Amino acid sequence: MVARTTGLSLPVVDPTDPAERALRAAMEQDDAAIADAERWITEDQKQTAAGAPASATLDLRMQERFEGVIKAYDEFLVRHPKHVRGRLAYGSFLNELGRTDEARAQWEKASELDPQNPAAWNNLASLYVHRPPVTNIFVYLGKADLNPREPVYLRNLADAISLYRKDAREFYGLPDDTAVVRRSMELYRKALELGPTNLFLATDLAQTYYYFLLKP
Repeated sequence: MVARTTGLSLPVVDPTDPAERALRAAMEQDDAAIADAERWITEDQKQTAAGAPASATLDLRMQERFEGVIKAYDEFLVRHPKHVRGRLAYGSFLNELGRTDEARAQWEKASELDPQNPAAWNNLASLYVHRPPVTNIFVYLGKADLNPREPVYLRNLADAISLYRKDAREFYGLPDDTAVVRRSMELYRKALELGPTNLFLATDLAQTYYYFLLKP
């Protein structure tokens, strides 16, 4: 299911392994806490839209709810400090909370433990979409392109190059925007070869052609 929806192939793990069971328990707490927070926010928005005052305790309730998850992940990593998937999951949870520096620390540790894990590099790249230096996106996504069977990293790099053309031109030493778009197009094309039924990839590739069609 994950492969179909995201393009990612996850390693098969032993569900009876104690570490995997402990991680699954922490991740289930993670999912439940996020779902609770989203429900509380929606309920509060409905109340304020109806004229009622905003909840004075909402932030505190969410903070207390999240602290339990943080404790679960911290305890897991004390017992399993070299568990890469645990650090990736914890980093994703922290990133959801807006605690990006802490998320980056977990993902950096994951990349140190397993430099061949593309998810760690991909996650680190995502932190620089809205912060400088954006060239870190190219650096990290270049490292994420470690699995020739996965189109998602190629697509992410193509997106980044297309979005930050000036930075991409300087980073890759390309002569002009046309060369930048061509590089982005080639990455989309390679990704589409790996995922030929992916409509989003096909759309991305088609949109790059508009640059050449509309270019004076």
